[in-house]
Amino acid sequence: MILTAAERIKNNNFIAIMTESTTACFFAKVLYSLTKNSTFVISTEIAFVIGLLSILYLYRSKNRKQLTEEQKQSIIQNWTPEELIEDVPENHPVLTNKRIVTTTTGKQITINGHHCLNLATHNYLGLLNLPDIKESAIEAIRKYGVGSCGPRGFYGTIDVHLELEERLAKFMHMEESVVYSYGFSTAASAIGAYCKRGDLVFVDECVHFSIQKGLDASRSKISYFKHNDVADLERLLKEQDAIDRKNPSKASKIRRFIIVEAIYMNTGEMCPLREIIELRKRYKLRLILDESVSFGALGNHGRGITEHLNVNHDEVDLICSTLENAVGSIGGFCVGTTFIVEHQRLSGLGYCFSASTPPLLAQAAIAALDHFENEPEMFKELNDKCRKLNAKLQNLTRFTFRGHELSPIKHLYLKNVDEERTEKVEILEKIVDKCIELNLAIINASYLEQVERYCPEPSLRVVANRLLTDEDIQFAFDTIEKVSADVLSKL
Repeated sequence: MILTAAERIKNNNFIAIMTESTTACFFAKVLYSLTKNSTFVISTEIAFVIGLLSILYLYRSKNRKQLTEEQKQSIIQNWTPEELIEDVPENHPVLTNKRIVTTTTGKQITINGHHCLNLATHNYLGLLNLPDIKESAIEAIRKYGVGSCGPRGFYGTIDVHLELEERLAKFMHMEESVVYSYGFSTAASAIGAYCKRGDLVFVDECVHFSIQKGLDASRSKISYFKHNDVADLERLLKEQDAIDRKNPSKASKIRRFIIVEAIYMNTGEMCPLREIIELRKRYKLRLILDESVSFGALGNHGRGITEHLNVNHDEVDLICSTLENAVGSIGGFCVGTTFIVEHQRLSGLGYCFSASTPPLLAQAAIAALDHFENEPEMFKELNDKCRKLNAKLQNLTRFTFRGHELSPIKHLYLKNVDEERTEKVEILEKIVDKCIELNLAIINASYLEQVERYCPEPSLRVVANRLLTDEDIQFAFDTIEKVSADVLSKL
């Protein structure tokens, strides 16, 4: 068959295309077989990295400005290193107002030679000076010595520690408890043990500094809601829920927490726990509750806000508290299920690396729990004194008042004083000093202004205890009213 010229050209193009396709397929097969060899892959990657670094080095070397020796010496001479810390003002209240205590800090306290009614320290139940608790601590010293000299996991666990943990768990009607040697490290360590990078934590903006440090250590994503504002918390949860719906696979791997205080140290106000628990259930979060102020202050038996509001303990995943307020010892504890609490023995930094609680202080805490269980009427007495002090302090003419009626902590804020924060602190310090001279001990609430997430307004903190009489409360009111009038009249 004789082909025309057009047909020959068409066939030649087809053959060329097929040849190219076959050749491309051959090289693809060769390349694929080479990439199956891990040595080839690794060598290629190394060569690529070396080439890229060489290009960057040559580019920077070409554009790098060469300095003369004189220029180098000039830069060195003119360089000023950054200060390790900022200058501390010489008139800082902590440095200028040294209040030295020379007696026990019970209902009465001696400060700089002035014998004062004590409304400054957190001895809510007045257990600090009870003879039987002192004797119990003395017996512990005779048996165990003064300190433990080791963390709990390294020969620092003594039988009184185990007894205290058992007593606390039984008293709080929880499965297990873990004791820390320092109150501040309790919440900070517990939060860091559970909250990790990538977790979501919803926190009240007025939480105390220990909780803030725990949040810093966790490296979680933190969302602060307005103080005691359940509507604002729900707004944040709804926003997060909308984000989660867009990527449910990612959302299923994120853990979520709510952290609140039962009674806030920085405001004296009680959290709306029931409403928070409802949101916890609806949005499936874990709840960490700090009862540092409320333990020994709320509830018919002193078990805190859960007892006071008749909330089931199962609704709270972890309860933290201190032994340094109502109990009158040193340290802190967490209670919860065995599954949750046991984790802290491996991951709670304050538990793992700090020396354990001195045995005498653990024994003193056990003796205090004896009073908790045998004298439940003292909690009602404290509540009555808190209400009376609450009603009286609201009548102060130069302060605005903040605090729940059952809270042993009350805050007083300067009224109609248009001054900067530093000046307000100085005014409050003068009021405190004058009150001490007139035999009343109160305290100016101190904060780390540059470090606090939401630094509270300067205030006087007044602390109630069950040993106060009606005459004591009236004396405190009259003294604060008189001193504040004298100090503010001179502005």
